Amino acid sequence: MKKRSKIKSNKDILLQIIKEVTYLENPNQENVARTIIKHPSTKSETFSKSQIIETYNNFKKELHFSPDEEKKFLEAIKMKKVRTKSGVAPVAILTKPFPCPGQCIYCPNDSNMPKSYLSMEPGSQRALSNNFDPYLQVYNRLVAYKKIGHKTDKVELIVLGGTWSYYPKDYQIRFIKRAFDAMNDFDPLKKVEYRKKSDIAKNEEISHDIEALWEDLYASQKKNEIAKTRCVGLSIETRPDFISKDEVRDLRRLGATKIQLGVQSLDDEILKLNKRGHRVRETKKAFRLLRLSGFKIQAHWMPNLYGSTLVRDAEDFRKLFSNDSFKPDELKIYPCSLIKGTALFDLYLEGKWKPYNEEQLLWILRECFINTPRYCRLSRVVRDISSFDIFAGNKKSNFRQIVEADLEKRGIKINDIRYREIKDEKIDFSRLELKCTSYETTVSSEFFLEYVTPEDKIAGFLRLSLPKKSVFFEEIIGSAMIREVHVYGELVEIGKKGDDKAQHTGLGSELIKEAEKIAKENGFEKISVISSIGTRQYYQKKGYDLVGLYQVKKLQK
Repeated sequence: MKKRSKIKSNKDILLQIIKEVTYLENPNQENVARTIIKHPSTKSETFSKSQIIETYNNFKKELHFSPDEEKKFLEAIKMKKVRTKSGVAPVAILTKPFPCPGQCIYCPNDSNMPKSYLSMEPGSQRALSNNFDPYLQVYNRLVAYKKIGHKTDKVELIVLGGTWSYYPKDYQIRFIKRAFDAMNDFDPLKKVEYRKKSDIAKNEEISHDIEALWEDLYASQKKNEIAKTRCVGLSIETRPDFISKDEVRDLRRLGATKIQLGVQSLDDEILKLNKRGHRVRETKKAFRLLRLSGFKIQAHWMPNLYGSTLVRDAEDFRKLFSNDSFKPDELKIYPCSLIKGTALFDLYLEGKWKPYNEEQLLWILRECFINTPRYCRLSRVVRDISSFDIFAGNKKSNFRQIVEADLEKRGIKINDIRYREIKDEKIDFSRLELKCTSYETTVSSEFFLEYVTPEDKIAGFLRLSLPKKSVFFEEIIGSAMIREVHVYGELVEIGKKGDDKAQHTGLGSELIKEAEKIAKENGFEKISVISSIGTRQYYQKKGYDLVGLYQVKKLQK
């Protein structure tokens, strides 16, 4: 059924959802999701938020909402009220269902989804409603952002689903190209509408020539350099055991700047018990190759796996930052959830495994927060799984807030980047201080430069890497590497001044100057940046020329 006809035929149900969401006593994410699920479109599908928003925009006159009611609905239906407060609009898209090489005992096996994802997750719902088409997922997500007041000219594209590196190469290239095409076609300055499959012209003749496909992708990337909606970050998730020199090169050709690695545990025994399919040595290798290539590394780590204990989990977590082989830039903590139909569920019924109770979960997550250094961002603390899918264990989606409140009550300082982001706060630039945190990895000396307020809130930061070992990308041999520059505050449109907001106020330029200074002082004659497609112009203006897959600048003696 076409999207628009589905909306028309289910108009009354959708309007009822809108009314119930509006009048919720506590319109948090969980309660909004429960309200939507109460009114499914089919036995296996619920209405997506984009469909609900489109219905509201098309038929809001029939609702006779007051301005306060309208505001209440729009605030409630926004899945995250601060989506663009970090400076970019995150757009998460899912790959189509595809076999996974892993046999992890905890992993759900939803036939409608790529491996490890469930149909009721918000991102999964959006993917389903768009037939897993990357163009439709990106374009319609941008429309949804725009219609509820978010800016859309800077996009962080996040590719999720299964094991990316196991998908056929031609699918990978076409998938990313179509995502770029959607951003290129989207114009935030014009009135835009949701798109359906029939709106999209058929692709040019399908080529099975891999190099021809790469050239098509490069053409779309080139357009994005000057598009009104630009990709300023591309994140792809995969497994450590699929990371090789060739795979790293292809990830860079796709335009990726961040890799999400399913680390899960740093204990070979636990990995084996949970049938993860790789050992710690593969994780070490993945970190080494990715860091030498300039990628930001976001690790996924799972407490409460089969065979582990609270004490063992705490020791495992500390390894992430005490062992020079790891030290991720970002981290997602996914406490193991019990899903029916998994091998873990059988172990649960046999009494061989049980989920942590709330007190135990609070204890281990508190340990995680305490041991997270200031250069790392805790992007997620619990998985965004519907409570309806979790058979036993934690069903609270706000556990991050619970942990933060507990630590604040105890007077324990939280150093994680996300906790310290300034978001939409006004900034007194005269009071900002430049701090530098340095640390060592097996392959590099790392410098985390940050501008912070007197309250230690982050206005902007830069990651600088000085390699200690040779790299395999010819264009960056002998070069220092800027791995990330991020200025916080509410997203400011490209070409506009930030005023008292951090974006577009020169903080990024100052951080880059400091990085160049450190690189020069340490004997480097050139410095490179792993730039996103949509930031190439920014670095070009600062003297960084595109050489191969990186932008490079010679440092003056």
